[in-house]
Amino acid sequence: MSSLDSENQVPRFIAGRNPVREQLEKDVSRAEKLFIQKGATGKLMGLQKLAHEFGIPTQFVPTGKLNSLVPGVNHQGVLLALSSIEYADVDEMLSGIAATMDDVIAKKPIVVVLDHIQDTYNLGAIIRSCVAAGAEGVIIPDRGAAPVTAATIKTSAGTASEIPIARVGNLSQVIDQLKERGYWIVGAEGSGSTSMFEMDWDRPLGIVIGSEEKGMGRLMRESCDYLVRIPMRGKAESLNASVAAGILLFQASLGRPE
Repeated sequence: MSSLDSENQVPRFIAGRNPVREQLEKDVSRAEKLFIQKGATGKLMGLQKLAHEFGIPTQFVPTGKLNSLVPGVNHQGVLLALSSIEYADVDEMLSGIAATMDDVIAKKPIVVVLDHIQDTYNLGAIIRSCVAAGAEGVIIPDRGAAPVTAATIKTSAGTASEIPIARVGNLSQVIDQLKERGYWIVGAEGSGSTSMFEMDWDRPLGIVIGSEEKGMGRLMRESCDYLVRIPMRGKAESLNASVAAGILLFQASLGRPE
């Protein structure tokens, strides 16, 4: 059973033990958060364990909170919140941006890959910068990272609906796919060997932004063609992920002919 978002008629919650389990086992791409009533035991805790395996956060709340989220629905003590947007299929997204390698080379698109950004507000800010700088797609992992939430959409100032966002199970495979399509992979790295001012941005780009605390994972770092740093003139050792993303995106956008 589900509750409908009145604006777009997209199911916002999946309610009930079996429907929630079926959704988790079938498709976690839009799963945002699991709500379980306080004091839960047995099968409900099994759902919590399953959600944890997929990197979906769980919040234990009073029964009254569940009742208020889905009025009149027999939720059986559990709700699965779904993302407010419909994620794009990554293959369809990339084909829509540029169908062939020749198209990619001619068009020189920018696609942004977010390697486990944790904060929903950072995600929203990055999406806003992507749209403003002319990037054509955003790719995020479906586990262990912030999904697109209402807070993300608000922080993006509504721009989340202006750019396709794909949620995938394996970022490394997507990097390989981007390379096969003709993209150069550029990772944001504080200790990178290439300054953003030295980088040749006039090419098809997959720009990778790492997580707030750990940066890019080892496999992602090793997959990059370039590791690009933002020169720091002051004493700060690093920048917020969304700030760094914005700087690199506009450097990439401005570093190519009109």
